[in-house]
Amino acid sequence: MIPCSRTAVAAVALLVATSAQAAEKAAVFDFQLANLGIVPPTQADKDRLPRLSDQLRKLLADSGRYQIVSTDPVRADVDKGADLRTCGGCAVDFAKKLGADVAVTAEIQKVSALILNINVYIKEVNGDKPEHPYSVDIRGDTDESFDRGVKYIVKHNILGQ
Repeated sequence: MIPCSRTAVAAVALLVATSAQAAEKAAVFDFQLANLGIVPPTQADKDRLPRLSDQLRKLLADSGRYQIVSTDPVRADVDKGADLRTCGGCAVDFAKKLGADVAVTAEIQKVSALILNINVYIKEVNGDKPEHPYSVDIRGDTDESFDRGVKYIVKHNILGQ
């Protein structure tokens, strides 16, 4: 066993506590579909959204950069409202109600059965900083391609900065 001084233990504890406090509270809303192609979204496309939303939340939480705030208290309002990308800032309003620091919205653009885009947008709820858009193109309308796409956008785009 390696001997540790009290000072070293205290320094590590302070570093861990500071890291936990530095995490931004993020309201991560469910993925939505933005169909740009001729073929409308399939039931499989719609069924995939909750799983991808949970995956995005988990990856962001596991990074330590974000503390995920439940969006359940505003889910009914979100469901009866407009698309979060075209509602004139309603996602930020919802995130403020939830006590979040940032609003995270996400969409799948299905250009065709082969060409798809995963888009994630992060907007601070206070201040005038512009929204941060992140996007990755995927090929293939499969669970595996979507899983890889969400992992890539988080690891290389959102956290890679």
